[in-house]
Amino acid sequence: MDFLIEYGMFLAKAVTIVIAIVAVVIVVVASGMKNKADKGELKLTDLSDELKQLKHDLKHEVLSKKQLKAYEKELKAAEKIAEKEDKSPSKVYVIDFKGSIDAGEVSSLREEITAILTIAEKGDQVLVNVESGGGMVHGYGLAASQLDRLRQAEIPFTVCIDKVAASGGYMMACVANKIVAAPFAIVGSIGVVAQLPNFSRLLKKHEIDYEQHTAGNFKRTLTVFGENTDEGREKFQQELEETHVLFKQFVSHYRPELDLEKVATGEHWYGKQALGLGLVDEIATSDDVVLSLAKEHQVFKLKYQMKKKLADKIAHGASLSVSSVVNKLAEFNRVL
Repeated sequence: MDFLIEYGMFLAKAVTIVIAIVAVVIVVVASGMKNKADKGELKLTDLSDELKQLKHDLKHEVLSKKQLKAYEKELKAAEKIAEKEDKSPSKVYVIDFKGSIDAGEVSSLREEITAILTIAEKGDQVLVNVESGGGMVHGYGLAASQLDRLRQAEIPFTVCIDKVAASGGYMMACVANKIVAAPFAIVGSIGVVAQLPNFSRLLKKHEIDYEQHTAGNFKRTLTVFGENTDEGREKFQQELEETHVLFKQFVSHYRPELDLEKVATGEHWYGKQALGLGLVDEIATSDDVVLSLAKEHQVFKLKYQMKKKLADKIAHGASLSVSSVVNKLAEFNRVL
């Protein structure tokens, strides 16, 4: 029995040492990779090919042998005609943007837009699936500017809204040549909001001093810990109004037919209501749009994915928690 106990203790020590060595190696490797530039990769998926394969598989399941034979004969005849004509169909590039509060996804969007601009030819078009309830002004301003690169290059593109494109999300959507929304998608919210707590009275109650020094009368208007003034509140409200004016001007530039007095109140609407107001151009889901385009075009899904470092993979769980906290704190900033 003593032998087994001693052996167990020895084994535990050995395992502990091995784990410690592995941990050190991981830290060293991660440190060595720390200064290397982050690189990602573009993933291209042929949606047209997937749809054809799906149709082919379903036909084999539902048709009788006689019907299947006729279908395959018809298919081969169509393929021969296509080979003779030797015409390459125009292409549609589909990209997704599911935005967080800080619109951090814009880094991937930038790469996807650049790739499209590099390869797109005359007759090609782009489909962007936008899902966002809005967020920080500068983040969504940049995201909208990335989409505007397609307009500047005269590449027609459509934005599809299946769930929500409100506030900053709608800022992105309005850049498109055409906006398609699902019947109950949330659209609009052309307004600006900012909120933050103030703990100055709580600090005073516990006799805690808080000092903040600035150069410039309005370097800080409202603060979380300092005592806010009416002058600061007035200036902060003025800044919100100015941001709202810029937002309305931006929307009006791309959709001049909109009645801004009616739609730029900060309210949101469902897809069918938004159609009546001119906020969107058509009611459909992104799936319907893709199926329709695939009939005459070659449709590709384009996605830029960042390669995760070893350290990133190890800390993935922790980083999700930290990101959640950061996003909550970001809500205290001025957002669209």
